[in-house]
Parts: sequence; structure tokens; C-alpha cells
Amino acid sequence: MAAKAVEGRSVKSGSLGPAGRTEAADARERAKDFLTTAEVGRLLDATRAGRHGVRDYPLVLMMYRHGLRVSEATALRRDEVDLAASRLWVQRLKNGLSVEQPMAGDELRATKRYLATRGDELPWLFVSERGAPMTRQAVNYLLVQAAARAGLSPVNPHMLRHSCGLALANRGYDLRLIQDYLGHRDPKHTVRYTRTAARRFEGLWR
Repeated sequence: MAAKAVEGRSVKSGSLGPAGRTEAADARERAKDFLTTAEVGRLLDATRAGRHGVRDYPLVLMMYRHGLRVSEATALRRDEVDLAASRLWVQRLKNGLSVEQPMAGDELRATKRYLATRGDELPWLFVSERGAPMTRQAVNYLLVQAAARAGLSPVNPHMLRHSCGLALANRGYDLRLIQDYLGHRDPKHTVRYTRTAARRFEGLWR
């Protein structure tokens, strides 16, 4: 194996580094672009514990549950949430298919708690302390901070969209349903989730 210098000493590729991780493990972690359901749970708990947890928790939960791109999440408006009917209008960007989606009970309750703290008439669903819509940079920052508190590698917004698709595939939902849910017009953008989901291999050795 080729050797490389690390902090003044020679370390073989694949050997343990300073943190006890192999280079191969680090490479796998960098290549991973999704979170498991357990990791999403840890991220959400850490988000809730942050300074703006009452706002950030429903924001991150919506991004995951509805597979929102960061631009779709920051563009959400109050009138796109029907609290009485537990529905969210998802306006897809990038020529995606827009659709109304149900909101689960925990998501609905978190959204109501957040909106109860708002004393403004601003149209956006998620706003900054200065009364402006959340920015891409702000969402990136809060995710990185929450991931660090949760003991996870850095998380970016698009990982939540991928995590949504993979979670749905692992629940056994078919390609067309996931395609419609994520707003994909071309199924080739959806097939990655059904192809990589472990569920389809279950029972092979029974």
C-alpha cells in the first residue's frame, strides 16, 4: 500500500487515522448523500434544541417529510399551509410537478407552535429575526450546527430530499408514487431510490 505522511509520520492507506477512522471509511462518509431515519431523528432533536428551535424544527421536518429543495422551503408562504385540513401545497421548482401533500400530526403541531410565536403579517412561512424570508445560507448554517450537535457529519439541505426518497423506497412504495411525491417529471431521477433501497433485497435468503 502507498504510504502518506500524516502529522509527521507515515501512515499506510486504509490504516487508522488520528480519529480512529480509516481513509476508506472517510471516503464512504463523504460519498454518502443521505441520512438514515435514525440519523434524521437525531438531527431533528438537535434542531429542536437550537436557539431558534421552534422555527427550525418544523422547517427541517418539512424539508425531510416533503423532500423540499432549500429554495422550495424558503419560498413557502403561510397561505400554502392549510392547518384545518392538515395540508401543504408544495410548489416545485426546476419544472417539477407541484402537488398538495398531507401533513402528519407532529408536523402540524410543530407548525402551529411556531406560527403562534409570530406577531407579524408577513406572507412567508419561515422568516428570519429581521422579518425577511429565510435564505439558503441561513438554512445551510442551521443544518451544519444541528448536525454538529447531533454528532453527525455536516448535513446540507439536499441530503434531506435524498433521505426522503430513500425512506419512502425502504417503506416499499413504488417508483411512480415516489416520483409524483418528489415532483420528478422524469422517472430516471427517482429510480435511484428504488434501486438502492435495501428493502427490495429482503427475503432473498429465506
